Amino acid sequence: MAPVLSVRDLSVTFDVRRAGSWPWTPPRKLHAVSDVSFDLAPGECLGIVGESGSGKSTLARAIVGTIPSSNGKIMFEDVDLANMDPRQRRVHRRDVQMIFQDPLAALNPRMTVGEIIAEPLITHEPQTSRKEVKARVGALMDRVGLLPNLINRYPHEFSGGQCQRIGIARALILNPKLVICDEPVSALDVSVQAQVINLLMELQRDMGLSMVFIAHDLSVVKHISDRTLVLYLGRVMELADSHNLTTAPEHPYSQALISSVPIPDPVLERARPRPILEGELPSPLSPPSGCVFRTRCPKVQASCAQDRPVLEDIGSNHLVACPYHEAERVLAVNE
Repeated sequence: MAPVLSVRDLSVTFDVRRAGSWPWTPPRKLHAVSDVSFDLAPGECLGIVGESGSGKSTLARAIVGTIPSSNGKIMFEDVDLANMDPRQRRVHRRDVQMIFQDPLAALNPRMTVGEIIAEPLITHEPQTSRKEVKARVGALMDRVGLLPNLINRYPHEFSGGQCQRIGIARALILNPKLVICDEPVSALDVSVQAQVINLLMELQRDMGLSMVFIAHDLSVVKHISDRTLVLYLGRVMELADSHNLTTAPEHPYSQALISSVPIPDPVLERARPRPILEGELPSPLSPPSGCVFRTRCPKVQASCAQDRPVLEDIGSNHLVACPYHEAERVLAVNE
């Protein structure tokens, strides 16, 4: 089956000028995303994890088109979105929607809930009658767990979880084929997180959505995603089935991420291995030579400073960007 989304060697760089520098001084390059490649099958959910500053949100915004890519291809149903201008890309915008991290900040405070959800529909289907728009908005509000009689209220009258449901409804009103979720539950309480995650899983199953889900919480990513991609300083470290990655991670960075998730059992928590990362995330303005993770890697070798590792398939579609990888069995996250 052909992938609905195919990203190839995608890079995003930004020009950064030093404070007080002369106007003719050439800017420095900030490498936010570097040579990222992956495929997303129809109906699949791909989780993306990594520390703050690893390039997760930049990757998501490049796919959606809110920021331009510097290099590479974003193939959506055999159409390269990366090389389109905004006017050309608008035709495909209805099929690629995004759910943002801050639910309240993503909503226009001067518009009612009905107007917020209906705006994409009115923009892309202006021929739709008012009666039909109101009916579709009401039906979708009910589907995401909002009472249709709240249609004339404003965002500040809702809780964080309800605002995120509004954002989900707005993203789904056009029946998109691909939804990018940029940490959609990080600003919510734990109990509300579970409700929103279960809602997204139901909607994905019922509507046949393909989804990219970005989060810091590995237990959430494991629960909702089919495969997981690990990013570090804008580069892919590991890509594998979510269960395999959380139970037997191969890359040292993946092992450190998974070991940082606490297990609610003191005996098991003390018994499992716990590799600890030392140092800080390097600046993307001057990334390390060779392997970008070498400055914090417990298994670093002399050759890591010269050779940049490539993703290697070690079996069962398990990709690892480390020539010195070593399987390490760990306790599954929250199992």
